[in-house]
Amino acid sequence: MLISILVLKVGIVEMGALLMPAVVLTPDGTLAHAFPPPDGKFHYDSDEPWGDLHDHESLVKAIKPVDVVISAVGRTEVEDQFKLIAAIKEVGNIKRFFPTEYGSNVDAGHPIEPAKSGYARKAKIRRAIEAEGIPHTYVSCNCSFGFFLPTMAQPGATAPPRENILFYGDGQPKAIFNKEEDIATYTIKAVDDPRTLNKTLYLRPPKNIYSFKELVALWEKKIGKTLEKIYVTEDQILQMIQDASNEDKIMLVVNFSIFMKGEQTNFEIDPSSGVEASELYPDVDYATVEEYLDQFV
Repeated sequence: MLISILVLKVGIVEMGALLMPAVVLTPDGTLAHAFPPPDGKFHYDSDEPWGDLHDHESLVKAIKPVDVVISAVGRTEVEDQFKLIAAIKEVGNIKRFFPTEYGSNVDAGHPIEPAKSGYARKAKIRRAIEAEGIPHTYVSCNCSFGFFLPTMAQPGATAPPRENILFYGDGQPKAIFNKEEDIATYTIKAVDDPRTLNKTLYLRPPKNIYSFKELVALWEKKIGKTLEKIYVTEDQILQMIQDASNEDKIMLVVNFSIFMKGEQTNFEIDPSSGVEASELYPDVDYATVEEYLDQFV
């Protein structure tokens, strides 16, 4: 069965661009949408006007012909999804809504600021979706390759370290990594899967679960060199977060939550509310951390 999907992309979100090439057909075989311009407007068909997230009437018109809405708005536009929820509720025929998530599970993590506020905004969107009874799937993809691996999660770095490395805590908590293209693949597979309806889709591919200690050891093996470890305690990283620039602050806060607090793996998936992607879709030949790091050697 062919389904029509609208991908909403506002801001600089790589996931939106990755999802769009997979979304091409409506039930009658016509083009479902085109790539949106950088101002955040989107298009359903070449014969229709551009829709606008901030224009309720045009938003309703764009959503009405489709079956599934996937949001990939940027973190500064998360709360604009309340407008999307209102339009979906009015249309009344959307079979699945994927709000923007693409990170750790916001209901399971306990981050500090500035990530705490971001988690809270996404959680508010979740509660609004549930309150309106909108069919949904939340995608918890954990760490994306592109954000963490090219620098080995080192703030301010532009390449993986070859001399020394900030080492977070004891390096034992496990983190989960996924390539952006694989996140898009799993998302598209879930759009009409009844097993993912009203649940969180967790991306936990077994070959991509590493502690920071294991990740560093893998990198050292690839470059044939032991790095000097600069061990960072919890108190030290909290001070570093206070002193850091905005860009480095985000990286440090995320590293604290993931590599020191273990927020991605310190809980079991509740089968009543969540499913694991690599178990549902074993046919997906996902990229591995080990293969990805080869390009930087």
